[in-house]
Amino acid sequence: MKARAFSYARPSTVMEALETFADAGEDASYVAGGQSLVPALALRLQAPQLLIDIAHIEALRGVELQGGWLRIGALTRHCEVLTDPLIARHAPLYHAAAPHVAHPAIRNRGTIGGSISHSDPASEFPAMTLAMGAELELVSRTGTRRVAADDFFIDLFQTAIEPGELLVAIHVPVIRPGHRWAFHEFARRRGDYALVGCGVLAEFSDGLIEQARIVFFSVGNTPLRARQAEQCLIGKRLDEAAVAAAQALVGGDLDPPEDEHVPPAMKRHLARVLLGRLLGQIMRQDS
Repeated sequence: MKARAFSYARPSTVMEALETFADAGEDASYVAGGQSLVPALALRLQAPQLLIDIAHIEALRGVELQGGWLRIGALTRHCEVLTDPLIARHAPLYHAAAPHVAHPAIRNRGTIGGSISHSDPASEFPAMTLAMGAELELVSRTGTRRVAADDFFIDLFQTAIEPGELLVAIHVPVIRPGHRWAFHEFARRRGDYALVGCGVLAEFSDGLIEQARIVFFSVGNTPLRARQAEQCLIGKRLDEAAVAAAQALVGGDLDPPEDEHVPPAMKRHLARVLLGRLLGQIMRQDS
């Protein structure tokens, strides 16, 4: 199939992009890397009248520390997430997930803002945004707001971005000395969508877990926090008994869709195995 005919605009500022979108009567789509949008256009899963190319807006670029937050511009490419030293130090789950995102050709074009806005439930970056407790900076013609990741991912390919809004940056709380983290995913082949993936961020104080965020992807319509497993770890020393207790609870937090190739029971099993491995890694970091 071929994409439907469309018009094209290339604004140079965020406000110009927002005005162009409004003038199109909201029958428009933003495009930056295009790694998700272009295939959807070809299959006519999306057929906007206007494509608004935001890839050249400099205000959407850049990675910088702002107090206790790391601000990552929405146009930061996947390959930059892999190599940027500030991201590696202060948003390590993004850095750990980046090599698992598709293949180099896609990582060289795709943007972190596009991945998060698209909100594919099998994608790494939306899930790690939730795991790190990030906030999403959204801009409209009337102002700016920040939405916590816990409130951002609503349903399958549905986020808190309202018509007329544009994701301009991701704000990640910087890593503190008591933090430990781990990431991994199971996939048939490197670069394939994950069968199950997970990121864990835990904060320790005096050897006990003070906070924990455990987020899975490819097990529901959105990235999912394993809240029962998180809760059972709070106030505990991370040992084999604590790991086993978290593994026993994690299945109840997940909602894998029916799949003839990987049934829900298998996904829950893989999630338990994966969580055990990641908590084991963190346990060794803390020793």
